[in-house]
Amino acid sequence: MTRLPSPTFPLSLLTLTLALLFFLAPFGAPAQTPTPQARATHLEANHYDDLDVQAPLLQKLIGVDDPLVLATLTAWRGGSVFLHEENDTRIPFTLDPQVDGEGRAKALKVTDGAPILGADNQPLLLSAPDLTPVDASSRLRRTIKMVLDLHAIGHPNPKIRRDAVIKLGQEQNPDYLPHFDARLATEQGAEVRVALDEAIATTQLISEDPAVRLPAIQRLKTLRSINGLTFLQQLETEALKDPAKYGPETAVTAKSAIVAIENYIRWGNLFGTAFRGLSLSAVLLVAALGLAITFGLMGVINMAHGEIIMVGAYTAYVTQNLFTYWFGAAGPGFDTYFLAALVASFIIAGLVGLGLERGIIRFLYKRPLESLLATWGVSLVLQQVFRHIFGAANVQVSSPSWLSGSFVINDVLLAYNRLFVIAFAVLIVVGTFLILTRTSLGLQVRAVMQNRAMASALGVRTDRVNMFTFAFGSGLAGMAGACLSQIGNVGPSLGQNYIVDCFMVVVLGGVGSLVGSVWASLGVGVTDQILQPWLGAVMGKITVLAAIILFLQWRPAGLFATRSRSLEG
Repeated sequence: MTRLPSPTFPLSLLTLTLALLFFLAPFGAPAQTPTPQARATHLEANHYDDLDVQAPLLQKLIGVDDPLVLATLTAWRGGSVFLHEENDTRIPFTLDPQVDGEGRAKALKVTDGAPILGADNQPLLLSAPDLTPVDASSRLRRTIKMVLDLHAIGHPNPKIRRDAVIKLGQEQNPDYLPHFDARLATEQGAEVRVALDEAIATTQLISEDPAVRLPAIQRLKTLRSINGLTFLQQLETEALKDPAKYGPETAVTAKSAIVAIENYIRWGNLFGTAFRGLSLSAVLLVAALGLAITFGLMGVINMAHGEIIMVGAYTAYVTQNLFTYWFGAAGPGFDTYFLAALVASFIIAGLVGLGLERGIIRFLYKRPLESLLATWGVSLVLQQVFRHIFGAANVQVSSPSWLSGSFVINDVLLAYNRLFVIAFAVLIVVGTFLILTRTSLGLQVRAVMQNRAMASALGVRTDRVNMFTFAFGSGLAGMAGACLSQIGNVGPSLGQNYIVDCFMVVVLGGVGSLVGSVWASLGVGVTDQILQPWLGAVMGKITVLAAIILFLQWRPAGLFATRSRSLEG
């Protein structure tokens, strides 16, 4: 028969504690399991309300790598553990999450998860509202919480261990210090060791002993502890309010540590912003290369270049969906979708550019105003087409596993997807340089750029050069869009966000100059990202644009002017 626990059962708490310890701890507890004789001694002691007896028993479960232990402790802390009395024996149990039509569930023993059988030898079905949970005082719940929290610092995954240590260190609970010290003695992971060292020093900040508190402050200063900054600031404030309690050295030492950490954060933010600017510069470079070549070759102001970038981004989205359909989101072949997306983006965007050149632009050569208006109209049409097909909201393009995560250097996060974009841009620049300088097509492109009439007189088919060059430049813009899908949002207005920056890169670097585009993209991208935190996104762009205008007043041809024989004649 199941009896409802009540204050008349003084041994209920200790019964549950011992059940957990003796039946579950052998599955992985690092501490030595007490003997049955010790168990009998505890049962006879009747210390059911003495945390000094219960706490050590519960603490022996720290590090137990058994799901049943953790689930039972969590249920006990939440008031979901009950006692079943059978033949003068109390059996702790929880209720199965699955209930029947009458709201009843199986009673599962905490010792092994097996159901408790009734008189008919069938699983006992009970209803939670009809039961009284095992009592758990606030002190006992805190002890259970400590056991559950400390369990994570022994997790096999070092990242989970590190995060758990950081979380526990910020609680500044002195009870955790022995466990931190014990873990530090055996920990092999470098990041986890730093987190443990930081957690120990952060916890020691609340010590009333200056011989403990002051070295802890110095240790956080040495570690450049960002997590410890708030606690140091609180300690400095308290030390200034009550110098008699903390002594004069505490405030001075804490201030020195705060200044060192804030300077470290300032430099870290600067380098992190510069890195994000570098990745943005890489995308701008890939996008602007095609624009620089076509603008320099044909003198056409292509306002639809941003929409061609958008075509590449949406091609990456469609490729992702196709690979999800073929391999599944977690399939072994899914991670290769982005490599296929780069190729597909180049081809699709190149075809769109080819159609644009053959259908509209080739009729508007030497008519810059008309070509500007025509391509602007094309950009509006493309935006509406993509809104109709994919909707007005942004679409989600996931990163493959090999581009997920970050590489951390001195607390500066270097995202793998941004590192890939930078490396990819370098590869594109080298490839474009080789095409322009080592192939017959490149020779013809450079000849047409220098003097179109002379190149035509020497047998160069300028129309074909225009066609292939425009398709190639559009393909580069498509790959830039695929890269943007990894570091930003993909939507119908994607191209409008980057077209102005692309033109600034082209004009600043020098029309048709590959080297100028490289340096101009670095200047525009990095400067824009550095100014935005201080001036805001709008004022940052305005400042960059104003600086470019002033620079062009002094050097109208840009950083690297393209030599043209037609201008020398």
